[in-house]
Amino acid sequence: MSDKASVYTRAARWIAHLSGRPVTFLLAVALIAVWLITGPIFAYSDTWQLVINTGTTIITFLMVFLIQNTQNRDTVAMQLKLDELIRATKGAHLSLLDLEELEEHELAAFVAQYEALAAKGRAQLDKGLSDTGTPEVVSQTAPPEKSLSRPKPASAKGRTSPRAGKPKPVG
Repeated sequence: MSDKASVYTRAARWIAHLSGRPVTFLLAVALIAVWLITGPIFAYSDTWQLVINTGTTIITFLMVFLIQNTQNRDTVAMQLKLDELIRATKGAHLSLLDLEELEEHELAAFVAQYEALAAKGRAQLDKGLSDTGTPEVVSQTAPPEKSLSRPKPASAKGRTSPRAGKPKPVG
């Protein structure tokens, strides 16, 4: 953990860590049990019900933001780790870096290519052959949409989706 993390980041990490512990769950169950036990004391009044409704609503509302913060940080960290593995792997397609920034139809083109590659691998296994290796992916399979087959200007990130045919040289 960075010493320079913001107060919010430190608090979010601490609360996320604490909220995921078994003892926190047991405390929540105990609190609900106490609330249930006090029902007859307060004659199951509207105020008695309002206490638990308000408390759980506030906790849920705040936890949504903490969970989203944790998810965002974890997702960014995982994407960076995966990007580094792709970058450091000889022969890997650099066009796979930062895929999460592509549009749905651009992602669909990549998915179709890898599904075709998986089908080819299963067919090889069915024939008793090996399914290992590093076949070319980006230039072997046509994308699922015709709109992707035409050359398009590069996206703001400098990437375009895969196309049929030979990949264009970079530079």
